[in-house]
Amino acid sequence: MPSEKYTISDLGEKKLIKRLLLRSQNIPFQSSFFDDLSLKSLSDDAALIDLKDKYLVATSDLLNRSKHFPHNMNYVQIGAKVVTVNVSDLAAMGAETIGIIIDMGLPPDMKVSDFDEMVDGILQACEKYQMYLIGGDTNESEELTLCGTCLGIIEKDKVLLKSGAQYKDIVAVTGPLGLAAAGFMALNIDENKLKNLDPAVIDKVFKHILEPEAQLVKGVLLAKTGYITSATDITDGLLSEIGEIMDSSDFSLGMTIYEDLIPIPSEVKFISYIMDEDPLNMALSFGEDFQLLVTINPDKFEQIKDDIGVFQIGFVNSSGDIRMIDKEGDINILQPEGYEHFKKIT
Repeated sequence: MPSEKYTISDLGEKKLIKRLLLRSQNIPFQSSFFDDLSLKSLSDDAALIDLKDKYLVATSDLLNRSKHFPHNMNYVQIGAKVVTVNVSDLAAMGAETIGIIIDMGLPPDMKVSDFDEMVDGILQACEKYQMYLIGGDTNESEELTLCGTCLGIIEKDKVLLKSGAQYKDIVAVTGPLGLAAAGFMALNIDENKLKNLDPAVIDKVFKHILEPEAQLVKGVLLAKTGYITSATDITDGLLSEIGEIMDSSDFSLGMTIYEDLIPIPSEVKFISYIMDEDPLNMALSFGEDFQLLVTINPDKFEQIKDDIGVFQIGFVNSSGDIRMIDKEGDINILQPEGYEHFKKIT
């Protein structure tokens, strides 16, 4: 693709990152801190730095006010989210947390009290995920922009990657899907109508987008079992993340998922009815749920499904595509689509 004829929105986030990684991997340089798996992990949820018997796990996420934070999110919640999204990447690798560096682009008219509340949120999230705020930088910016760089640690033989899924593996997720979609859709419900809805439902879907949680404990526990063949976190939608695992494989594989097995909570179905949306689409394509998607050795699934809390949604096959068996038993071929930065809507 001739670069002078296109903009980054013609590519989208995923192709843009692959373009960057392809060029960086051509640098003729060797380092004792990068082994073969370190180089393979460059397209994964986090990078692996070789510390001989362990890997230092490093990830970074950039968030800005208009794109990543709901308008009703307070500054404590904003601070907590920049930590959470980074920890979620560590969870997908099975890593235990060490600390986070946060760079801040701050509007000059930001109130000091708002800044203090945001830092409170950062520190509260650090405590929750048992890590330290270990550094950062501040600069002036027209829009509030936060960039977290999170560090973790894991034993070499326990690390989880997007690659590694095998035929007949169980495909599973660590929790319910679609709550984030329901939360964002609820923001568009008329305020007067919102007051007449079940407050428990509204509280749950709003909590999911205002106070998201990384599945760190489950990620660490899953890695320690040694039974997980591949993993990623669900930030851009289930179908998108399934596509990532398929693309990361060294051979052609596909996945079959069952509509009846997708864990869609009643709150999602309630909001979908109010907003005239498809709850299945909300679960498959929206993202921001921060659950983990994993493939598991089929002989070991029963041993861990209840102890750790994972839900089977399908299995790995050799079809080369994503197949969903609907409630009528019909097979539907699905595309690995979800939310993607920069991507044009056509």
